[in-house]
Amino acid sequence: MSSYEHIHPSFRDVCIAPARDRIAFMNEPRWIGYSAANQILETLRGLMEKPARPRMPNLLLVGEPNNGKTTIVRHFFDLHGQGYVNEDAEPVKPVVLAEAPPSADEKGFYISILERFWAPYRATDPVAKLRYQVVHQLRACHTRVLIIDEFHSLLTGTAIKQREVMNAIKFLCNELMIPIVGVGTREAVRVLHTDPQHASRFDVISLPLWQLDRDFQRLLASFEQVLPLHQPSGLSQPELASTLYAVSNGNLGDLHRLLVACATAAITSKAEHIDLATVKSKVWLQPTRGIREVVL
Repeated sequence: MSSYEHIHPSFRDVCIAPARDRIAFMNEPRWIGYSAANQILETLRGLMEKPARPRMPNLLLVGEPNNGKTTIVRHFFDLHGQGYVNEDAEPVKPVVLAEAPPSADEKGFYISILERFWAPYRATDPVAKLRYQVVHQLRACHTRVLIIDEFHSLLTGTAIKQREVMNAIKFLCNELMIPIVGVGTREAVRVLHTDPQHASRFDVISLPLWQLDRDFQRLLASFEQVLPLHQPSGLSQPELASTLYAVSNGNLGDLHRLLVACATAAITSKAEHIDLATVKSKVWLQPTRGIREVVL
């Protein structure tokens, strides 16, 4: 039996599993670290550890859709945000990861946060009561960072509604003295311009698309270590790397989906490796304006 040296030691046992199980394994969520993601994780950890003060720094993480922003903040939550009970028998939720409401709405914003606590509430309650519940829950659970995903959704709605939500965010930051992190597409930056005070409170970090360089090749090598194929594919080799980059346009989510689709084809065809023909002929045409067309 092959030693599967091209696979990470933690996953080599998956290679001897039936094809169906190997395909299922590839479709499970899995963290693959890289330089930009690790820097963002370190920035978030630094925010979490800052001592409380009246004007806490906030952060807005932006990037192209499907390029790994949510994956990064969810991994941060997995590392630092799991709830527990402290020595005083108090519940602790160090990180709260909520999602912005579909449109700018202060009540919807508070409800989204309360849902993360499984706290009872009535959607018909006035905004002031929901605001009090949110402050109470965040304070009682010793929350140190509030993360709001899909921050660009706040662009949907009137200017008045947008200002109301942004003022609510400012209030929570001031009242609780915790940093607030927004996550969204590049358009999310426009939300900050509803008021100069908001823009001055947020630093902006951009998660760029990948470039065809050594970092991209290292990323492909990392991916190859978790694809349970019996034979090495050499994904990081120049010709194959260039083709993968051209099809994915440097978008991490598209690259991941493409590699899983190609590896699935390699397993079902018993080829057990990914080659240029597989990448060029299977599953996708090159995305046009962000839309992937499936080849049947």
